Amino acid sequence: MYPGRLVSEHPDRPAIIMAGTRETLTYRQLDERANRLAHHFRAIGLRRTDPIAIFIENHLELIVTMAAAERTGLYYTPVNSFLAAEEAAYIVRDCGAKVVISSTAKAEVARRLPGLCPDVEHWLMVDGAEPPFLDFATVLAGYPVTPVERERLGTPMFYSSGTTGRPKAVKRQLPDVAPDTQLGIEEMGKRLFHMREGMVFLSPAPLYHSGPQSTISIGLRLGATHIVMERFDAEAFLALLAEFRVTHTMVVPTMFSRLLKLPAEVRGRYDHSTLEVAVHGAAPCPRQVKQDMFDWWGPVIYEYYGGTEANGTCGCTPEEWLAHPGTVGRAFFGEIVILDESGDPQPPGTPGDIWFRGGNSSFEYLNDPGKTAEARDPGGTMSTIGDIGYLDEDGYLFLTDRQAFVIISGGVNIYPQEIENLLVTHPEVMDAAVFGVPDEDFGEAVQAVIQPFDPDGASPELAERLRAFCQEHLARFKCPRSFDFIEEMPRLPTGKLYKRTLRDRYWPQESHRTPSPPRRSPA
Repeated sequence: MYPGRLVSEHPDRPAIIMAGTRETLTYRQLDERANRLAHHFRAIGLRRTDPIAIFIENHLELIVTMAAAERTGLYYTPVNSFLAAEEAAYIVRDCGAKVVISSTAKAEVARRLPGLCPDVEHWLMVDGAEPPFLDFATVLAGYPVTPVERERLGTPMFYSSGTTGRPKAVKRQLPDVAPDTQLGIEEMGKRLFHMREGMVFLSPAPLYHSGPQSTISIGLRLGATHIVMERFDAEAFLALLAEFRVTHTMVVPTMFSRLLKLPAEVRGRYDHSTLEVAVHGAAPCPRQVKQDMFDWWGPVIYEYYGGTEANGTCGCTPEEWLAHPGTVGRAFFGEIVILDESGDPQPPGTPGDIWFRGGNSSFEYLNDPGKTAEARDPGGTMSTIGDIGYLDEDGYLFLTDRQAFVIISGGVNIYPQEIENLLVTHPEVMDAAVFGVPDEDFGEAVQAVIQPFDPDGASPELAERLRAFCQEHLARFKCPRSFDFIEEMPRLPTGKLYKRTLRDRYWPQESHRTPSPPRRSPA
């Protein structure tokens, strides 16, 4: 988020254009606004490595805030803007934020955060204010547009998937260097995403995700013009490709599916001939969906696979995928090692846990040394990405499963235990299991199987009450799409839930059988 030389070389070039409102920041305007906020951070006593949290939808000031943090040496956490108050507050508290910046668009949730996060010292709100929030624009107006003294590099601290029911922050080492220093991870991203000087980049995804955020960060160092969609809409996406003569974009597979479902006359209405690179990641892409996109757009689709930890990454060019359909590519950063449950290497074609040797091992999971240790082998030379897959004879990686049944729906990680922990607090629920089931649009949908407190209580009415209960306490995208009921949950004597016996009923292609699912009560 630090444009450096571009401010003097291309001061009037648009850096950010909001797709819906057409609000624009040139490179000079972005730099000046970020400098004002950087002065505020220094004035309120923030020092290098201090944490802040940002709870804002896709908005110009979200990018300004990240740019200010990157020139004052801060760890900044973009919080999922769709979270409920309790969920957002957990992240704010866990990251130790000293400052929280939100917006009036998120005010319904944001106004509850001060009461849930008493240790936060400063609150700012974009497009308005209500105590204890101060008005963002008013605060910035009191500071100069020149850089702060001794600018230092800051970095994001994203929250990633886990198996404990709560997300965990991936904290990378932050070197004490000037902000124009490009970290190795950014140089890797530039090569992996095939970005170039002066490109026109269409960003359709939420910027609290590491992939979309990193493309903006790298692109600003390359003098790119970024068109940022407030929210994804398939036809609007195509219209923007044509209008701005877009050269690069990054999507998730669900967006491909939505685009392919547009009527043929709509798909043919918009020119996409300037598109050089369409990168996708974040979730597995169905083979046919990707093939259909190749048939439509041609060989411009690139894939990446890796975690927020950046401990290892795969990349896949169009030519490689067409020669190895279904692969997520070969090792781009780190060496792939496939191990069985005993830690022994597996031969080509045999699935096992995916580990990376020689990648980034400097990360830690904030406030969770146990989880950090679990992610590394005893010798400290390898770390796991948490998935299961196999290598073919040519070294191409294929994914077969995900550890702990973490659900990936529309490119978003959803943690089943968090939902299970909530459901079992309902007075009518004896036990609960949550997992992903096949969904043509999102890849996976959230499914709940419930053991009612009253064995005769399974009913559509109970399903409706549970749905309302979830919607009251969770973000909508985490709420189960449907509720099924079961008489006895398959738990081992140790109390461990044997979830695969439930999940396999919904994934017959994996279990090679088609048993009937439990009693279903649509909700």
